[in-house]
Amino acid sequence: MSPITLILIAMGLGLLGWLAGRAKAWSFQSSDPALRPASRPIYHAWYVALWVVIPVLVFVVAWSVIAPQLVMQTVLASPATSALPAFGFERDAFLGEARAVALGQAPGVFNDEAEPLIAPFRDAFAYYNTIGIVVTVLIAVAGGALAFLRLRPQFGARTRVERTVMMILLLASMVAILTTLGIFVSLVFETVRFFGMVSPIDFLFGTKWGPDTMGNPDAVDPSRYGAIPLFWGTLFIGAIIAMIVAIPLGLMSAVYLTQYADPKVRAWIKPLLELLAGVPTVVYGYFAALTLAPMIRDAAVSIGITSASTESALAAGIVMGVMIIPFVSSMADDSMAAVPGAMRDGSLAMGATKSETIRRVLFPAALPGIVAGIMLAVSRAIGETMIVVMAASPAANLTANPLEPMSTVTVQIVKLLTGEQSTDHPATLSAYALGFVLFMVTLALNFIALRVVKRFREAYE
Repeated sequence: MSPITLILIAMGLGLLGWLAGRAKAWSFQSSDPALRPASRPIYHAWYVALWVVIPVLVFVVAWSVIAPQLVMQTVLASPATSALPAFGFERDAFLGEARAVALGQAPGVFNDEAEPLIAPFRDAFAYYNTIGIVVTVLIAVAGGALAFLRLRPQFGARTRVERTVMMILLLASMVAILTTLGIFVSLVFETVRFFGMVSPIDFLFGTKWGPDTMGNPDAVDPSRYGAIPLFWGTLFIGAIIAMIVAIPLGLMSAVYLTQYADPKVRAWIKPLLELLAGVPTVVYGYFAALTLAPMIRDAAVSIGITSASTESALAAGIVMGVMIIPFVSSMADDSMAAVPGAMRDGSLAMGATKSETIRRVLFPAALPGIVAGIMLAVSRAIGETMIVVMAASPAANLTANPLEPMSTVTVQIVKLLTGEQSTDHPATLSAYALGFVLFMVTLALNFIALRVVKRFREAYE
């Protein structure tokens, strides 16, 4: 049974508890102010409903993990599995086919060996689904009854409900923190394993990148794991070429929208500009690989540059710069709009032109916010994957020529983690080391940008 079914049952029982709690709370009403209840009926109702729903949700989460294991153990204990292989891919394939048919996800099995397993799976699912429903109802009734019996005229239901809601909000806010912590811990664990095979000095300062994914993992050549070409390619494409495109266009669009555009024109142009941030990156990648890269190569060949490639850093950087224009433009727009109007009016009153006011008053005052937007855009650019995977090259070249092939950290991560190589191979583990370095760089940029934004806001609040 799907956990959604149990959740819907919990919601229905929670609604009944809510109605019962409110009905009992209304009986506490009295015309005498000294006998009036300490909390409104709505809080009594929510107190009962929360005691019904929350314990059931905890059970549903645990049951969704435990039930599949119980079903599998029951099926494996049945006589129908005696003819199956003891271990291996073939055995798992038979069990998977029978399970899919039992759940109604497949019309039939491809292997005759899986046919006898369908009935045990169906019986096990029916048995444990019944247990799940019964336990769900029992937990809901027990929690609702306990809360219902505790309702009294002077019972502080409002305080209990507000504390519960606050705890729920706290847990929700902790999800992002715990997710980031989990990513960090997993990256650190795998990176430490990699550095046990390859020296961090060789990795961080080596100038040759060419891991042998099919080589002997016990005979590692540290000279093949120098990541400097990848770091340079990431910075060259994401922090140099892309920023050369994004910063001027983003700032000029922000200046036009805040200082020159008619309000009606701004109401149309700003949403259209921000649509660039909503375009899937794979679409940008197709455009860079199929349209822009051949155009750049043909233009280079027409002026005598024969070494130009269709997998150039220039194509990926230009398209990436177009993609992050809204990041620069929106932050610059908000920063300029936050500058007090008295500063601009005072400059104009002193005889400065509009362009001089923008250059000498508006830009310096909004500079912290503009810098923060640029740094956030840089962190977004250097972490981009699809554009560089489709438009850049897997060849890690240490060069400053934007027309030559160049690779980035994200391209190599995708390349190393797709395939059939062992997860314990140094080449595979090097992807985690690259991810760890990229994670730390983008995290540092985001921290710096947030600090700059905080200072900017404090300056004018």
